[in-house]
Amino acid sequence: MPAIQGDTRRSILDAAQRIMARKGFSAVGINEVLTAAGVPKGSFYHFFGSKDAFGEAMMRAYFTDYLADMDRVLAQPGLTSAQRLMNYWQNWHETQSLDDCQGKCLAVKLGAEVSDLSEAMRIALKEGTNSIIDRLERTITAGLKDGSITVDATPRETARALYDMWLGASVMTKIHRDIGQLDTTMTVTRQLLHL
Repeated sequence: MPAIQGDTRRSILDAAQRIMARKGFSAVGINEVLTAAGVPKGSFYHFFGSKDAFGEAMMRAYFTDYLADMDRVLAQPGLTSAQRLMNYWQNWHETQSLDDCQGKCLAVKLGAEVSDLSEAMRIALKEGTNSIIDRLERTITAGLKDGSITVDATPRETARALYDMWLGASVMTKIHRDIGQLDTTMTVTRQLLHL
């Protein structure tokens, strides 16, 4: 694919992520995304066969970027695994506190909605969230080795519980428009990691 086509496709996906993080998937039309991306209307089906295929591509692009950012946070030099992990949760806290607690996480915004609409999008969400949990598990395991973390459950069980807790707290933060849920989750995270 020539660079310009890749750039156009990426512009469409980026515009969609910004809009759908606020409005959801079903409430957004393709024309709204194309207008925001500055792309002619006829271009959509050149890049995506359907709105479903587009949604899957958007989720996969989102997780690719998210995981790259997560990898950067979890690889910060000169820090213990516990410090890296807490930096990740602090970034999450800050991101989900933005825009009157509306956050920017597509897994939070679209998870329940698209899991019932599209099997392809549900699988993209499942793979993306599993990749996040994999990284959390590796960091917890590294923390056990460097002595900065102790846990009562297995690293996998702890990683899954933490991710589920943060995801749920983010949803509750959106509902209440109050960061109290995230603050409580930060406290419980420290307790689960014995920090």
